[in-house]
Amino acid sequence: MLAQRAAPPYEVVCVDDASSDSTSAILASACRTDGRVRVVRGPGHGLVAALNLGLAHCRGELIARMDADDLVHPDRLRLQAELLAKDAALGAAGSLIHCIPRPLSPGLARLERWLNETVTAEQCRNARFVEAPLVHPSATFRRDALQGGWEDHGWAEDWDLLLRMVERGWSLAKVPQVLLQWRDSPGRLTRTGPAYSDAAMFRLRAHYLARGPLRDRSFDIWGAGPTGKRLARELEAHGLRPRAFYDVDGKKRLARGRPVRVAGDLPRPGEALMLCAVGAEGAREEIRGVLEAGNYREGEHFLFTA
Repeated sequence: MLAQRAAPPYEVVCVDDASSDSTSAILASACRTDGRVRVVRGPGHGLVAALNLGLAHCRGELIARMDADDLVHPDRLRLQAELLAKDAALGAAGSLIHCIPRPLSPGLARLERWLNETVTAEQCRNARFVEAPLVHPSATFRRDALQGGWEDHGWAEDWDLLLRMVERGWSLAKVPQVLLQWRDSPGRLTRTGPAYSDAAMFRLRAHYLARGPLRDRSFDIWGAGPTGKRLARELEAHGLRPRAFYDVDGKKRLARGRPVRVAGDLPRPGEALMLCAVGAEGAREEIRGVLEAGNYREGEHFLFTA
């Protein structure tokens, strides 16, 4: 028989951020029955402040995020600690996820599928401008990678953190197993908060593209529709404009004052970074096929940004 390896020792730091329901009583009961549980009272200044307050009270070298309404696999901590131990370059380890309750809306089903296909460090790096590649409550972080903690810039604090980590040289990857049951609800902050709106997400993308991949580099945009033009508009706020747009629709001539070209006009790989900003389902796969046939390499010659 093979003995199951034990999970690493852990503590549970619960941030009660000025709750007004039965949370305080539930946490008090948990503290009495389990010495690993500690409660930190917050003044109700919002999620970013609560996250940093909790981090300040954590004593371990690995910090695992968890939300109150999700469900976690009992082997999560062990498996993610093992993945982090195997690769010193990993700043955070996530996992595959299963969204609940079912059935899912088409959009959420598409997101779940994409998240569970984005697993390796290379895949997470290449996909980091599409969405946050790790679901926040599925992630276990190295303390060293959390330098500065979470920040509030008016957009998603979790995606912002991951982009800053990659910017500082850390990698992201996932245990290729479902370890989190991720709960969706109409009142979820990511559905209702202005920091998670489409407009905020495009501002976030443009901010990190401008100071990272587009620094001192010319670029084109694949997608002369609403998504591509929206990204271009946000990049203009940073003084950046594409040389041209590329699109499958040969009838388009101009987008935001730049010429619109077709796949047959693609420049040589490496001449400019191609930002692929399209929203239609299946478009990423189609564009990837065209670019790879032209010897473009993802992450080096092109990036998906929507």
